[in-house]
Amino acid sequence: MENLPNAEAPLSDPWLAYFADRGHPAVRRVGAGVEGVVYRLGDGRAAKVWSGRPPTDFDLTRQVYADIARHPLPFSTPEIFDIEDHDGVVVTYERELPGDAMRVDSAHAAYERELPTRHRDALLAVLRGLASVPGTDAMRRLTVQGDDRPLWRDHDHFRDALAALVARAAARHGAALAACVPDFEAGVERTQQALRVLPDAPVTAIHGDLVPPNIHIDAAGRPVAVLDFGFYTTAGDPAFEAAVTASVYDMYGPHAEEHTEELTRLFAHELGYPPATLTAYQAAYALTTYDLFGLDDRDWHFRWCAGQLRRNAVFHA
Repeated sequence: MENLPNAEAPLSDPWLAYFADRGHPAVRRVGAGVEGVVYRLGDGRAAKVWSGRPPTDFDLTRQVYADIARHPLPFSTPEIFDIEDHDGVVVTYERELPGDAMRVDSAHAAYERELPTRHRDALLAVLRGLASVPGTDAMRRLTVQGDDRPLWRDHDHFRDALAALVARAAARHGAALAACVPDFEAGVERTQQALRVLPDAPVTAIHGDLVPPNIHIDAAGRPVAVLDFGFYTTAGDPAFEAAVTASVYDMYGPHAEEHTEELTRLFAHELGYPPATLTAYQAAYALTTYDLFGLDDRDWHFRWCAGQLRRNAVFHA
């Protein structure tokens, strides 16, 4: 559970009394974000009072968390203990996750050119850890944000499921992206073809959004928690996780392109993933998330996706 900004609670916050009455006298508000407000309850537990859109199937989300948590990892992951509805408001009781964010998002602070060694090491540790967790049926039943069906429906291989998602996502608002990306339709076809011919790969847990704020580290820089699963969480090729992580570590800083290239090389070398596979997955990620927040270059994420595709060697092969 991330410690989010705007943590100061108004004196009239009724949830403080609500949780105190339910046996948590030491409750305190620790964060607020677009999804809701987070409260520390004590004894390793936290509660989230949802004000934004909660997952459509909490039971499935809870099962995915449990599938991951049952494996011995060197860092903590979310776990939902209980869910309740209070006067139409969803409240989840979850494991409190330790540590502090690796760093703030690059939209809010410029990253220096040299990648800190402890960040490189932490990213590798998280990627190796998640790659050790087998993909499960519950993970396969998840829907990637922006899509209208579980990613794996009607597919037996991740590569085919992802290629089909690329086709659906490009059909949603592809004209907007085509206005910014030359040779768009051919690039979509090249990306799908590159995905379809990928060799068989292990099917493991995929977080899908390992931006620095979603990785908590301790004072020594070791990863102690990974949070905020759900944006692109699924079961799939761990190389996809590595490819996306290399891209999203620094999305908006002055050295973002260099950082992506450096991390892609690092993950290919250290984890044994073919560079062409990582490049294909990076094109697929841009093609399947470009329209989630806006449909022109006034939106940072749309602009970032268009830039990724203009530079991607698979998209423009």
